[in-house]
Amino acid sequence: MSLLEDISIVPDVDELLAVLRREKKPERVHHIELFLDAEIKDIILERYGLVSELSESDPHFHLKREIRIHEFLGYDVFRFEFLPHTVHFDMPFVDANDTTSIGGQYRGVREWTEEHAGPIQSWKDFENYKWPSVSNIDLSALEWFERNLPENMGVYDLTAHIFEMLSFLLGYETMCYKMADEPELVDAVAEKIGRYYVDYTNLLCEFDCVPLAWGSDDMGFKTATLASPEFLRKTVLPWHKACADVAHDHGKPFLIHNCGNIEAIMEDLIEDVRIDGKQSFEDAIMPVTDAYRKYGGRISILGGIDVDFLCRADEAAIRRRVHDTLDVCMEGTGYCLGTGNTVANYMPADNYLAMLDEGRRYVTGA
Repeated sequence: MSLLEDISIVPDVDELLAVLRREKKPERVHHIELFLDAEIKDIILERYGLVSELSESDPHFHLKREIRIHEFLGYDVFRFEFLPHTVHFDMPFVDANDTTSIGGQYRGVREWTEEHAGPIQSWKDFENYKWPSVSNIDLSALEWFERNLPENMGVYDLTAHIFEMLSFLLGYETMCYKMADEPELVDAVAEKIGRYYVDYTNLLCEFDCVPLAWGSDDMGFKTATLASPEFLRKTVLPWHKACADVAHDHGKPFLIHNCGNIEAIMEDLIEDVRIDGKQSFEDAIMPVTDAYRKYGGRISILGGIDVDFLCRADEAAIRRRVHDTLDVCMEGTGYCLGTGNTVANYMPADNYLAMLDEGRRYVTGA
């Protein structure tokens, strides 16, 4: 059985949006991902010769390349990083060796944020920090996509990294101390971050080629939230609500990616922030089928094929897992197939492709 080559998918962002809003049962399984690591894309592009007729001297080669691979993989929308969040906000990183052992997917060095102390440690640092402005963003790629995306296909970037950026700029350890010792500084940093991402969400939503807003903000670990639910409700979630309001004012759904156990704030995300869908699920916390049974009548449930499973399982097990997941989550509407997090460079490419292929072969309503 060949992977992906004998079944083609035509982008249908209109139906995808109806699925995200839980308005109808889809005609087929829709696939969605937060993003694909570059190493995975490179392997697929080379294996299937997807850009052999494109010229690398073309100034829009990298944009056409992204369209080509995501069309081939069967996505209705895909993430394009118009401005890396490390450019949004300047911060230090710690280098570590990439332990990936898969040939062709090794990247050499991984970057990690400094968890002890970020660039803002005092009010003086706060005043001297070069806060970003959306007015400085180069919109040429967005403008090109607005003119050249294939029919019924969309593009997006991630926004609303509120808690993450707060912990990056202060350092997670420092942030925890300052929540008690200097709460006014923590609030001031959060407001700067929040206002920026509200502006960025609005900028993205101004473009017709951007059909949705996708906030990405890891607020949990295996057993609980990374800060108290009370802190998140007071300092972080209001900015997510503001970003969701912007998206809804533009008639676009607001999705959120949250890693970890965030059960303590799920009602806040659904009722107050008014998310339309959630992505990032781990078997060790809540399998996606359980999440669909619990929340699928209120929000869309996205992805959820556990990343650790996808890295370790064989093709037959992956196909069984995908089919069983779809049997549960495709009974109604509001589900899109994907990984539990992202298509990481340490995931065997064939395992990822097997997940997609099984989704293509699934017969809805059977």
